[in-house]
Amino acid sequence: MTGILMKLAPWASYFPDFLTPGQGNRDLETGLDRLLSTPRSQLRRELSLLFSSQPVPAWAHSLARGEVAALTALTGALRSYWEVAICPYLPSLRSSVRSEGAARAHALEANGPIALLRDYGARTSPSGDSLVFPYPVEHEVQLEDRPLTVLPSFFCVLTPVTLADVDSPPVLVQPLDLAPGWMPDGAEEVVRPRRETQSVARLIGATRALVLGLLECPTTTTQLAVRLRLSLSTASRHASVLREAGLVASWRDGAQVLHVRTSLGDQLHDGTGWCETAGRRYASSRITSVVRS
Repeated sequence: MTGILMKLAPWASYFPDFLTPGQGNRDLETGLDRLLSTPRSQLRRELSLLFSSQPVPAWAHSLARGEVAALTALTGALRSYWEVAICPYLPSLRSSVRSEGAARAHALEANGPIALLRDYGARTSPSGDSLVFPYPVEHEVQLEDRPLTVLPSFFCVLTPVTLADVDSPPVLVQPLDLAPGWMPDGAEEVVRPRRETQSVARLIGATRALVLGLLECPTTTTQLAVRLRLSLSTASRHASVLREAGLVASWRDGAQVLHVRTSLGDQLHDGTGWCETAGRRYASSRITSVVRS
């Protein structure tokens, strides 16, 4: 499936918007659910654009028809890629996103939206009624009094980009400026309570706080039990309580049950609920368009 993912998201001026649904999802499962809900008309339209100059593979025909097997295979590939290529680095990435959000929120308050967007490389057009970002392909987005959502992204490089569909809610995806040495040397083998975990523990209990901390990545009940030295029944019970509170999502994969933190669980664990809005959505009264690829 790696080859299919590379064909769906090539290093090119276009890849389908249905791969990035919504305006930023804090948890994988929400994003995958939204992908599975993509209308068939959108799948057909965007895959036709993607393969407009080359033969359409058989699997793409199945995906364009919205066949359940094709969509399930795609979300499975995305989940596997996320577990291998993203999940091990989530603490560092989220720390960078929080720092970026705080810095941009301060810049917005101090200098206003136009100055903020100029920090991303934008320049004012000759007419003065739009902002232009350097990019190889021209693409105009009319805000028309709609708010512009700005999202930092590890996978965006060099310059901000937007969704290809101009009728979608306007989103500007900005490169995440990672400091040197951001990549961790490796995952710790021993679970050690952090200051954030100790704070959460006073609210939900020490063991459940540790369980919540481990569930940054999909984890089986057995893995929880082993890492925390709990019985399987105890680990399962803690996961169930957290799931009933909306802090954890669970699903069956064969004989195993996997658990992962939800966006609410992330906010409780990391204390980052304010990041959902701070520094992300900007009024468009002084901005009429954004130009990019």
